[in-house]
Amino acid sequence: MTNFSTIYKLSLVALTCFFQVLLVEASTGSCPVLECWFVQEKAGRGGGLTGATTQEKSLLHVQTDAQSHDAASQKTPADINPDRVYFVTGHIFISAPSELCDEADPAATLCHHSLNPPRGSIKKPQCEINPFLPQPSTLTWVASLTDSALSPIYLEAEWFSSAFQGLNEQLGISTITRAPTGSKEHNVILSVTSKTLSVKSRLGEPVLLDCGFWTDPSSPLSGSGFAVEWRYQFRGNGRVVVAYDGKRDRLADTQEEGATLDFEGLHEKGNASLILQEAKVRHSGTYICSVYLPYLLAQVALDLEIVEPPSLSIHPSPLPLAVPGQTLNILCEASGFAPLSLDLSWEFKGADGKSRPLGSGSVTGHRQTWDGTYSQSTRLELDTSKLDLGTGGEITCMAVHPGGTRRASATLNVIGFSTPSIEDSMAMVGVALVLYGLIKFVSWTFSSSGSDETDQQDKKEK
Repeated sequence: MTNFSTIYKLSLVALTCFFQVLLVEASTGSCPVLECWFVQEKAGRGGGLTGATTQEKSLLHVQTDAQSHDAASQKTPADINPDRVYFVTGHIFISAPSELCDEADPAATLCHHSLNPPRGSIKKPQCEINPFLPQPSTLTWVASLTDSALSPIYLEAEWFSSAFQGLNEQLGISTITRAPTGSKEHNVILSVTSKTLSVKSRLGEPVLLDCGFWTDPSSPLSGSGFAVEWRYQFRGNGRVVVAYDGKRDRLADTQEEGATLDFEGLHEKGNASLILQEAKVRHSGTYICSVYLPYLLAQVALDLEIVEPPSLSIHPSPLPLAVPGQTLNILCEASGFAPLSLDLSWEFKGADGKSRPLGSGSVTGHRQTWDGTYSQSTRLELDTSKLDLGTGGEITCMAVHPGGTRRASATLNVIGFSTPSIEDSMAMVGVALVLYGLIKFVSWTFSSSGSDETDQQDKKEK
């Protein structure tokens, strides 16, 4: 019975994989024809100086089979030089729930829908092609990849480094492709992909920066090991976060505290994602995921922003009783927020339920705390002689921040006001009517008893 159950499960997995392959093949039947910029540097002017950069329009036909171009793919727009038309063989991506199905490019595919927008779409994916020169790296965690010299015959070819960005930053891909000298038929040798080009996180939460890589198993470079480096950059400053020598299974000494990789997934699936165990303000910036093969390098850049909304508090709390003509000083403090962008304002909501703005008050400058978050305050001078506050209401401090809008409120009571409200006036009229009726009743009672005594006295005299 147990064997039957196992066979049944394996059959389901195999059937699932089969249908997924069919779906993928159907969805990637029309891979994109990408309009790219071919960027290269002009020859130097001598003295080791680099010349200006030139860019030309180019066309890149993505295909899943090297023999799949048809007559339509041979049509070249008039504004593109036929010498800048290239073909690259992409790789099918299988998104499977089981590792048994994960036999193709585990990172992504050049046939992804974000690189193939509907015809007539205004938005276009971004694509740039650069000539690439294979060379060994001098980094200590990469140098081991080129310890043994490889035959230069394989490296003597036409190499391109290409960068792609899908619509709405859904996908970022960097590829190293190779074509025999004189050919325009390129094959992907190394691809690095990220599905999280822009990431936002709350303070203190774990963060996953997605990065995956794929290597062509038929290339002699793919079996010689790899290296992964994550580098952080912000406002011109940079540092290495994690560096890993996959050939020697060794981490570099520059590893940052709280940053790690999934080493099992790295070797088995090419999962080079960076894990930050606890997000801090200083983590905001650009992260570059670089993957090295012998003589090759491909990298993608991701942006991480730590967004933490402010906590608001109003002082004094509770608010003191206010008297008409008095000026109250109310302080609202916003603390623990990041990034800097913050708009503070005040509003008053009366007993009638209507709200009215009171302005931003006197706003102080930003102050940075030990954990990198910021604080800021605003002071409101509430002149009760200039504002019709009635019997009081609710004072609210509002903070608008990229992390969300926050509010803090306090109740304001006004006593000794000079102008009675409608409700008070009606109550006073009612009291007056009651008093008038009571006086009339007492007056009538006394007058009636007085007349009775007079009548009795008159009868006695008679």
